[in-house]
Amino acid sequence: MTKKSPHPRVVSLIASSTEILNALGAGDLQVARSHECDFPPSVKSLPAITRPKFNVEGSSAEIDQRVKSLVERGLSVYEVDADALDKAHADVILTQDQCQVCAVSLADVERAVCEITDSDPRIVSLHPHTMADIYRDIARVADAIGRPAAGEDLIAAMKGRLAAVAALVARQPKKRLAFIEWVDPPMSGGHWMPELIDTAGGISLFGTTGQPSPWITWKDVAKADPDVIVVAPCGYDIEVTRREVRPLVAYETWQELRAVRTGQVYLADGNAYFNRPGPRLVDSAEILAEIMHPGVADFRLRGKAYVDYKMIPPGVIASKAG
Repeated sequence: MTKKSPHPRVVSLIASSTEILNALGAGDLQVARSHECDFPPSVKSLPAITRPKFNVEGSSAEIDQRVKSLVERGLSVYEVDADALDKAHADVILTQDQCQVCAVSLADVERAVCEITDSDPRIVSLHPHTMADIYRDIARVADAIGRPAAGEDLIAAMKGRLAAVAALVARQPKKRLAFIEWVDPPMSGGHWMPELIDTAGGISLFGTTGQPSPWITWKDVAKADPDVIVVAPCGYDIEVTRREVRPLVAYETWQELRAVRTGQVYLADGNAYFNRPGPRLVDSAEILAEIMHPGVADFRLRGKAYVDYKMIPPGVIASKAG
């Protein structure tokens, strides 16, 4: 894009950048989206120009196998409809180069742009691993659409809300929390999640700030003996998460976890929160604070953004955990 338009046509190919764009008050600039962009709900009326190359139906274990099979063969997990991208006449394309299994990659977008004959869009690729990275990405998106002041305001508002959460729980004892980002095989939260857990008055038992989310085992969880467990698989809402955790009752290790026995396990909406590096990470911190410190933090999110886990009575099925 040689000349910055006051009303650039924006194609957002990741859910988080779509949320950033709308939080900047620039949702009207968006002309196309990825198949995963679903918030705010109004974006669903826009054409989706990406699609997965695997069957997205099935259990978390089945999906994990399909994705790993593509990656092991050096194939992309998603694809961009180059013809649809060409017809969008984009001035700005928002994408990412952080995770090849989370959304279309920068390489996918660059291949599609090579087929475009009608425009020369500016590609803004986001690469978030920490909250500081996310703030920088917000500023980059705001700059790309010609609204840097809106970016500064959004960043300040997010920082202010997070500071308010931290102040609210500052005098509370820290809760040791196991955050489960994928169920089968189990994965915990890395990147920005340890920061959010700390802000909310907790100690992240797995994962390191700024580092990829680590694979773990249920034996690891049992050894760590968390005070609280939050299960929020990436891309899954609460109803799907209920289905995914149901088989855990077959694991004796799961049944014996102190957090399970004391009712300190919660299922949260991992599609809307936690896993999207954008404005709703502030809501995610509020969810965690309310879960860990219900006596002082009440954001009225229970039953909406998260629910209590209800286990089948112990002993119905019992076997050794893997």
